[in-house]
Amino acid sequence: MSWGTELWDQFDNLEKHTQWGIDILEKYIKFVKERTEIELNYAKQLRNLSKKYQPKKNSKEEEEYKYTACKAFLSTLNEMNDYAGQHEVISENMTSQITVDLMRYVQELKQERKSNFHDGRKAQQHIETCWKQLESSKRRFERDCKEADRAQQYFEKMDADINVTKADVEKARQQAQIRHQMAEDSKADYSSTLQRFNQEQWEYYHTHIPNIFQKIQEMEERRIVRIGESMKTYAEVDRQVIPIIGKCLDGIVKAAESINQKNDSQLVVEAYKSGFEPPGDIEFEDYTQPMKRTVSDNSLSSAKEGKPELKFGGKSRGKLWPFIKKNKSPKQQKEPLSHRFNEFMTSKPKIHCFRSLKRGLSLKLGATPEDFSNLPPEQRRKKLQQKVDDLNKEIQKETDQRDAITKMKDVYLKNPQMGDPASLDHKLTEVTQNIEKLRLETQKFEAWLAEVEGRLPARSEQARRQSGMYDGQTHQAVTNCAQDRESPDGSYTEEQSQERELKVLATDFDDEFDDEEPLPAIGTCKALYTFEGQNEGTISVIEGEMLSVIEEDKGDGWTRIRRSEDEEGYVPTSYVEVYLDKNAKGAKTYI
Repeated sequence: MSWGTELWDQFDNLEKHTQWGIDILEKYIKFVKERTEIELNYAKQLRNLSKKYQPKKNSKEEEEYKYTACKAFLSTLNEMNDYAGQHEVISENMTSQITVDLMRYVQELKQERKSNFHDGRKAQQHIETCWKQLESSKRRFERDCKEADRAQQYFEKMDADINVTKADVEKARQQAQIRHQMAEDSKADYSSTLQRFNQEQWEYYHTHIPNIFQKIQEMEERRIVRIGESMKTYAEVDRQVIPIIGKCLDGIVKAAESINQKNDSQLVVEAYKSGFEPPGDIEFEDYTQPMKRTVSDNSLSSAKEGKPELKFGGKSRGKLWPFIKKNKSPKQQKEPLSHRFNEFMTSKPKIHCFRSLKRGLSLKLGATPEDFSNLPPEQRRKKLQQKVDDLNKEIQKETDQRDAITKMKDVYLKNPQMGDPASLDHKLTEVTQNIEKLRLETQKFEAWLAEVEGRLPARSEQARRQSGMYDGQTHQAVTNCAQDRESPDGSYTEEQSQERELKVLATDFDDEFDDEEPLPAIGTCKALYTFEGQNEGTISVIEGEMLSVIEEDKGDGWTRIRRSEDEEGYVPTSYVEVYLDKNAKGAKTYI
């Protein structure tokens, strides 16, 4: 089966068919190109999806990825990133192995097709030229034959006419001979042209056209084979990445199997363990006993019933319970206890009774203190330890940089042509100062860490009360309001005997609260750093400023200071250096 013999007269149809074949090939190239774009877009979307859910650096999300479930999710994101990479590989391989190759082949195919059909048209033009020559020779032979016949007839006519001279007859005879000779020459030329045309025509239909059509057939068959090979390559490109995609999916399965719920539960304990012990039992306070009117502002008397007497002698008015009111008249009639108790429960307490709660709220609204004093002991220890580790890393980094500069300086000293050693002195001094600053910072945090680690084993009553406060038990803060006046070592500033007597006896309540007198200064302090007091209850200080201390740190990381009679508030204890007056009442005694 050959197009040269079977389709010898279908030159135009073959030209259309081969053009259609090239169009089909270009359509397939376009299909593969769009598939590569889809793969690239899919890979890009997968990468964006993976990046979108990646934990942000130095954020709370990054801390959450210590749990095994979150680690498995992170592994899934990484595997999806690799999965996207395989789709990029598919796109790249299809582009290089199919699209680029076929586009180059299409250009070669078009050129070859153009050359073959050019040869075909050239052969057609040659045979058409031969045909025109044959037709021209034939018409000339026909014309010469007719002219010779007319000349012969004219001669015969002249020869038969007796009136015509002999010269005219001879002239007609010569003219007839000339015409006959021309006819013979035209006949010979026509015969020669006809033979040549037949030869050309035979070669055209049996040699030239079959050869040209055979080349076109081979070209078309190569195109068909090439598109089939490209389709196989299309499938192989996908098949090659299947094992790697399978590994990605296996990685996701392995990550899912690595989830350990017990380990995550333990991490929750480590993350949120406060280090406090659970609060102890609350002692029973008996309100059924009648409340006695005090004889004076500083004592409770129950002499008639032989009960112990509670004395407040020598204490300032600021030390009284905020809900115990000053007696207006010792002769006022007593009201039933239930009425006074209801008044106590419904009356609005003074804000200084909730000082610790107010501090906690201020810390929540404001920035975290530098020493993390707003955190429970266990969490504070972890934060401080992490801070110390980070500072040590920074110190190591700066130390390595200093060593590198020192080595470079030694090289410059040995080889002055390489550089000026003095040019490194400024940088070396700067790095050394940075190391010194980081070491001082580290010592500060190590001191806080040592303080926290020293306090952790001891579980005082104050720690238990603070633990209850962290649990949000506000009602304990109200019922145990007097605990806010504790000293940092966990004991009241009043005598222990008076504290115990207060649990048994209480005074009657009057109608109004008295204005509190300003708390006396118990020492002075110097601001080590500038602090911007932006939250309610805090006060701004400037580095180096001297102020009065009116209340020590109660263990919550805040010290109450006063700048003037009307300007006082809290500052972080770590921001000031306190100088307590040992003779001042309420000051802690250091041994």
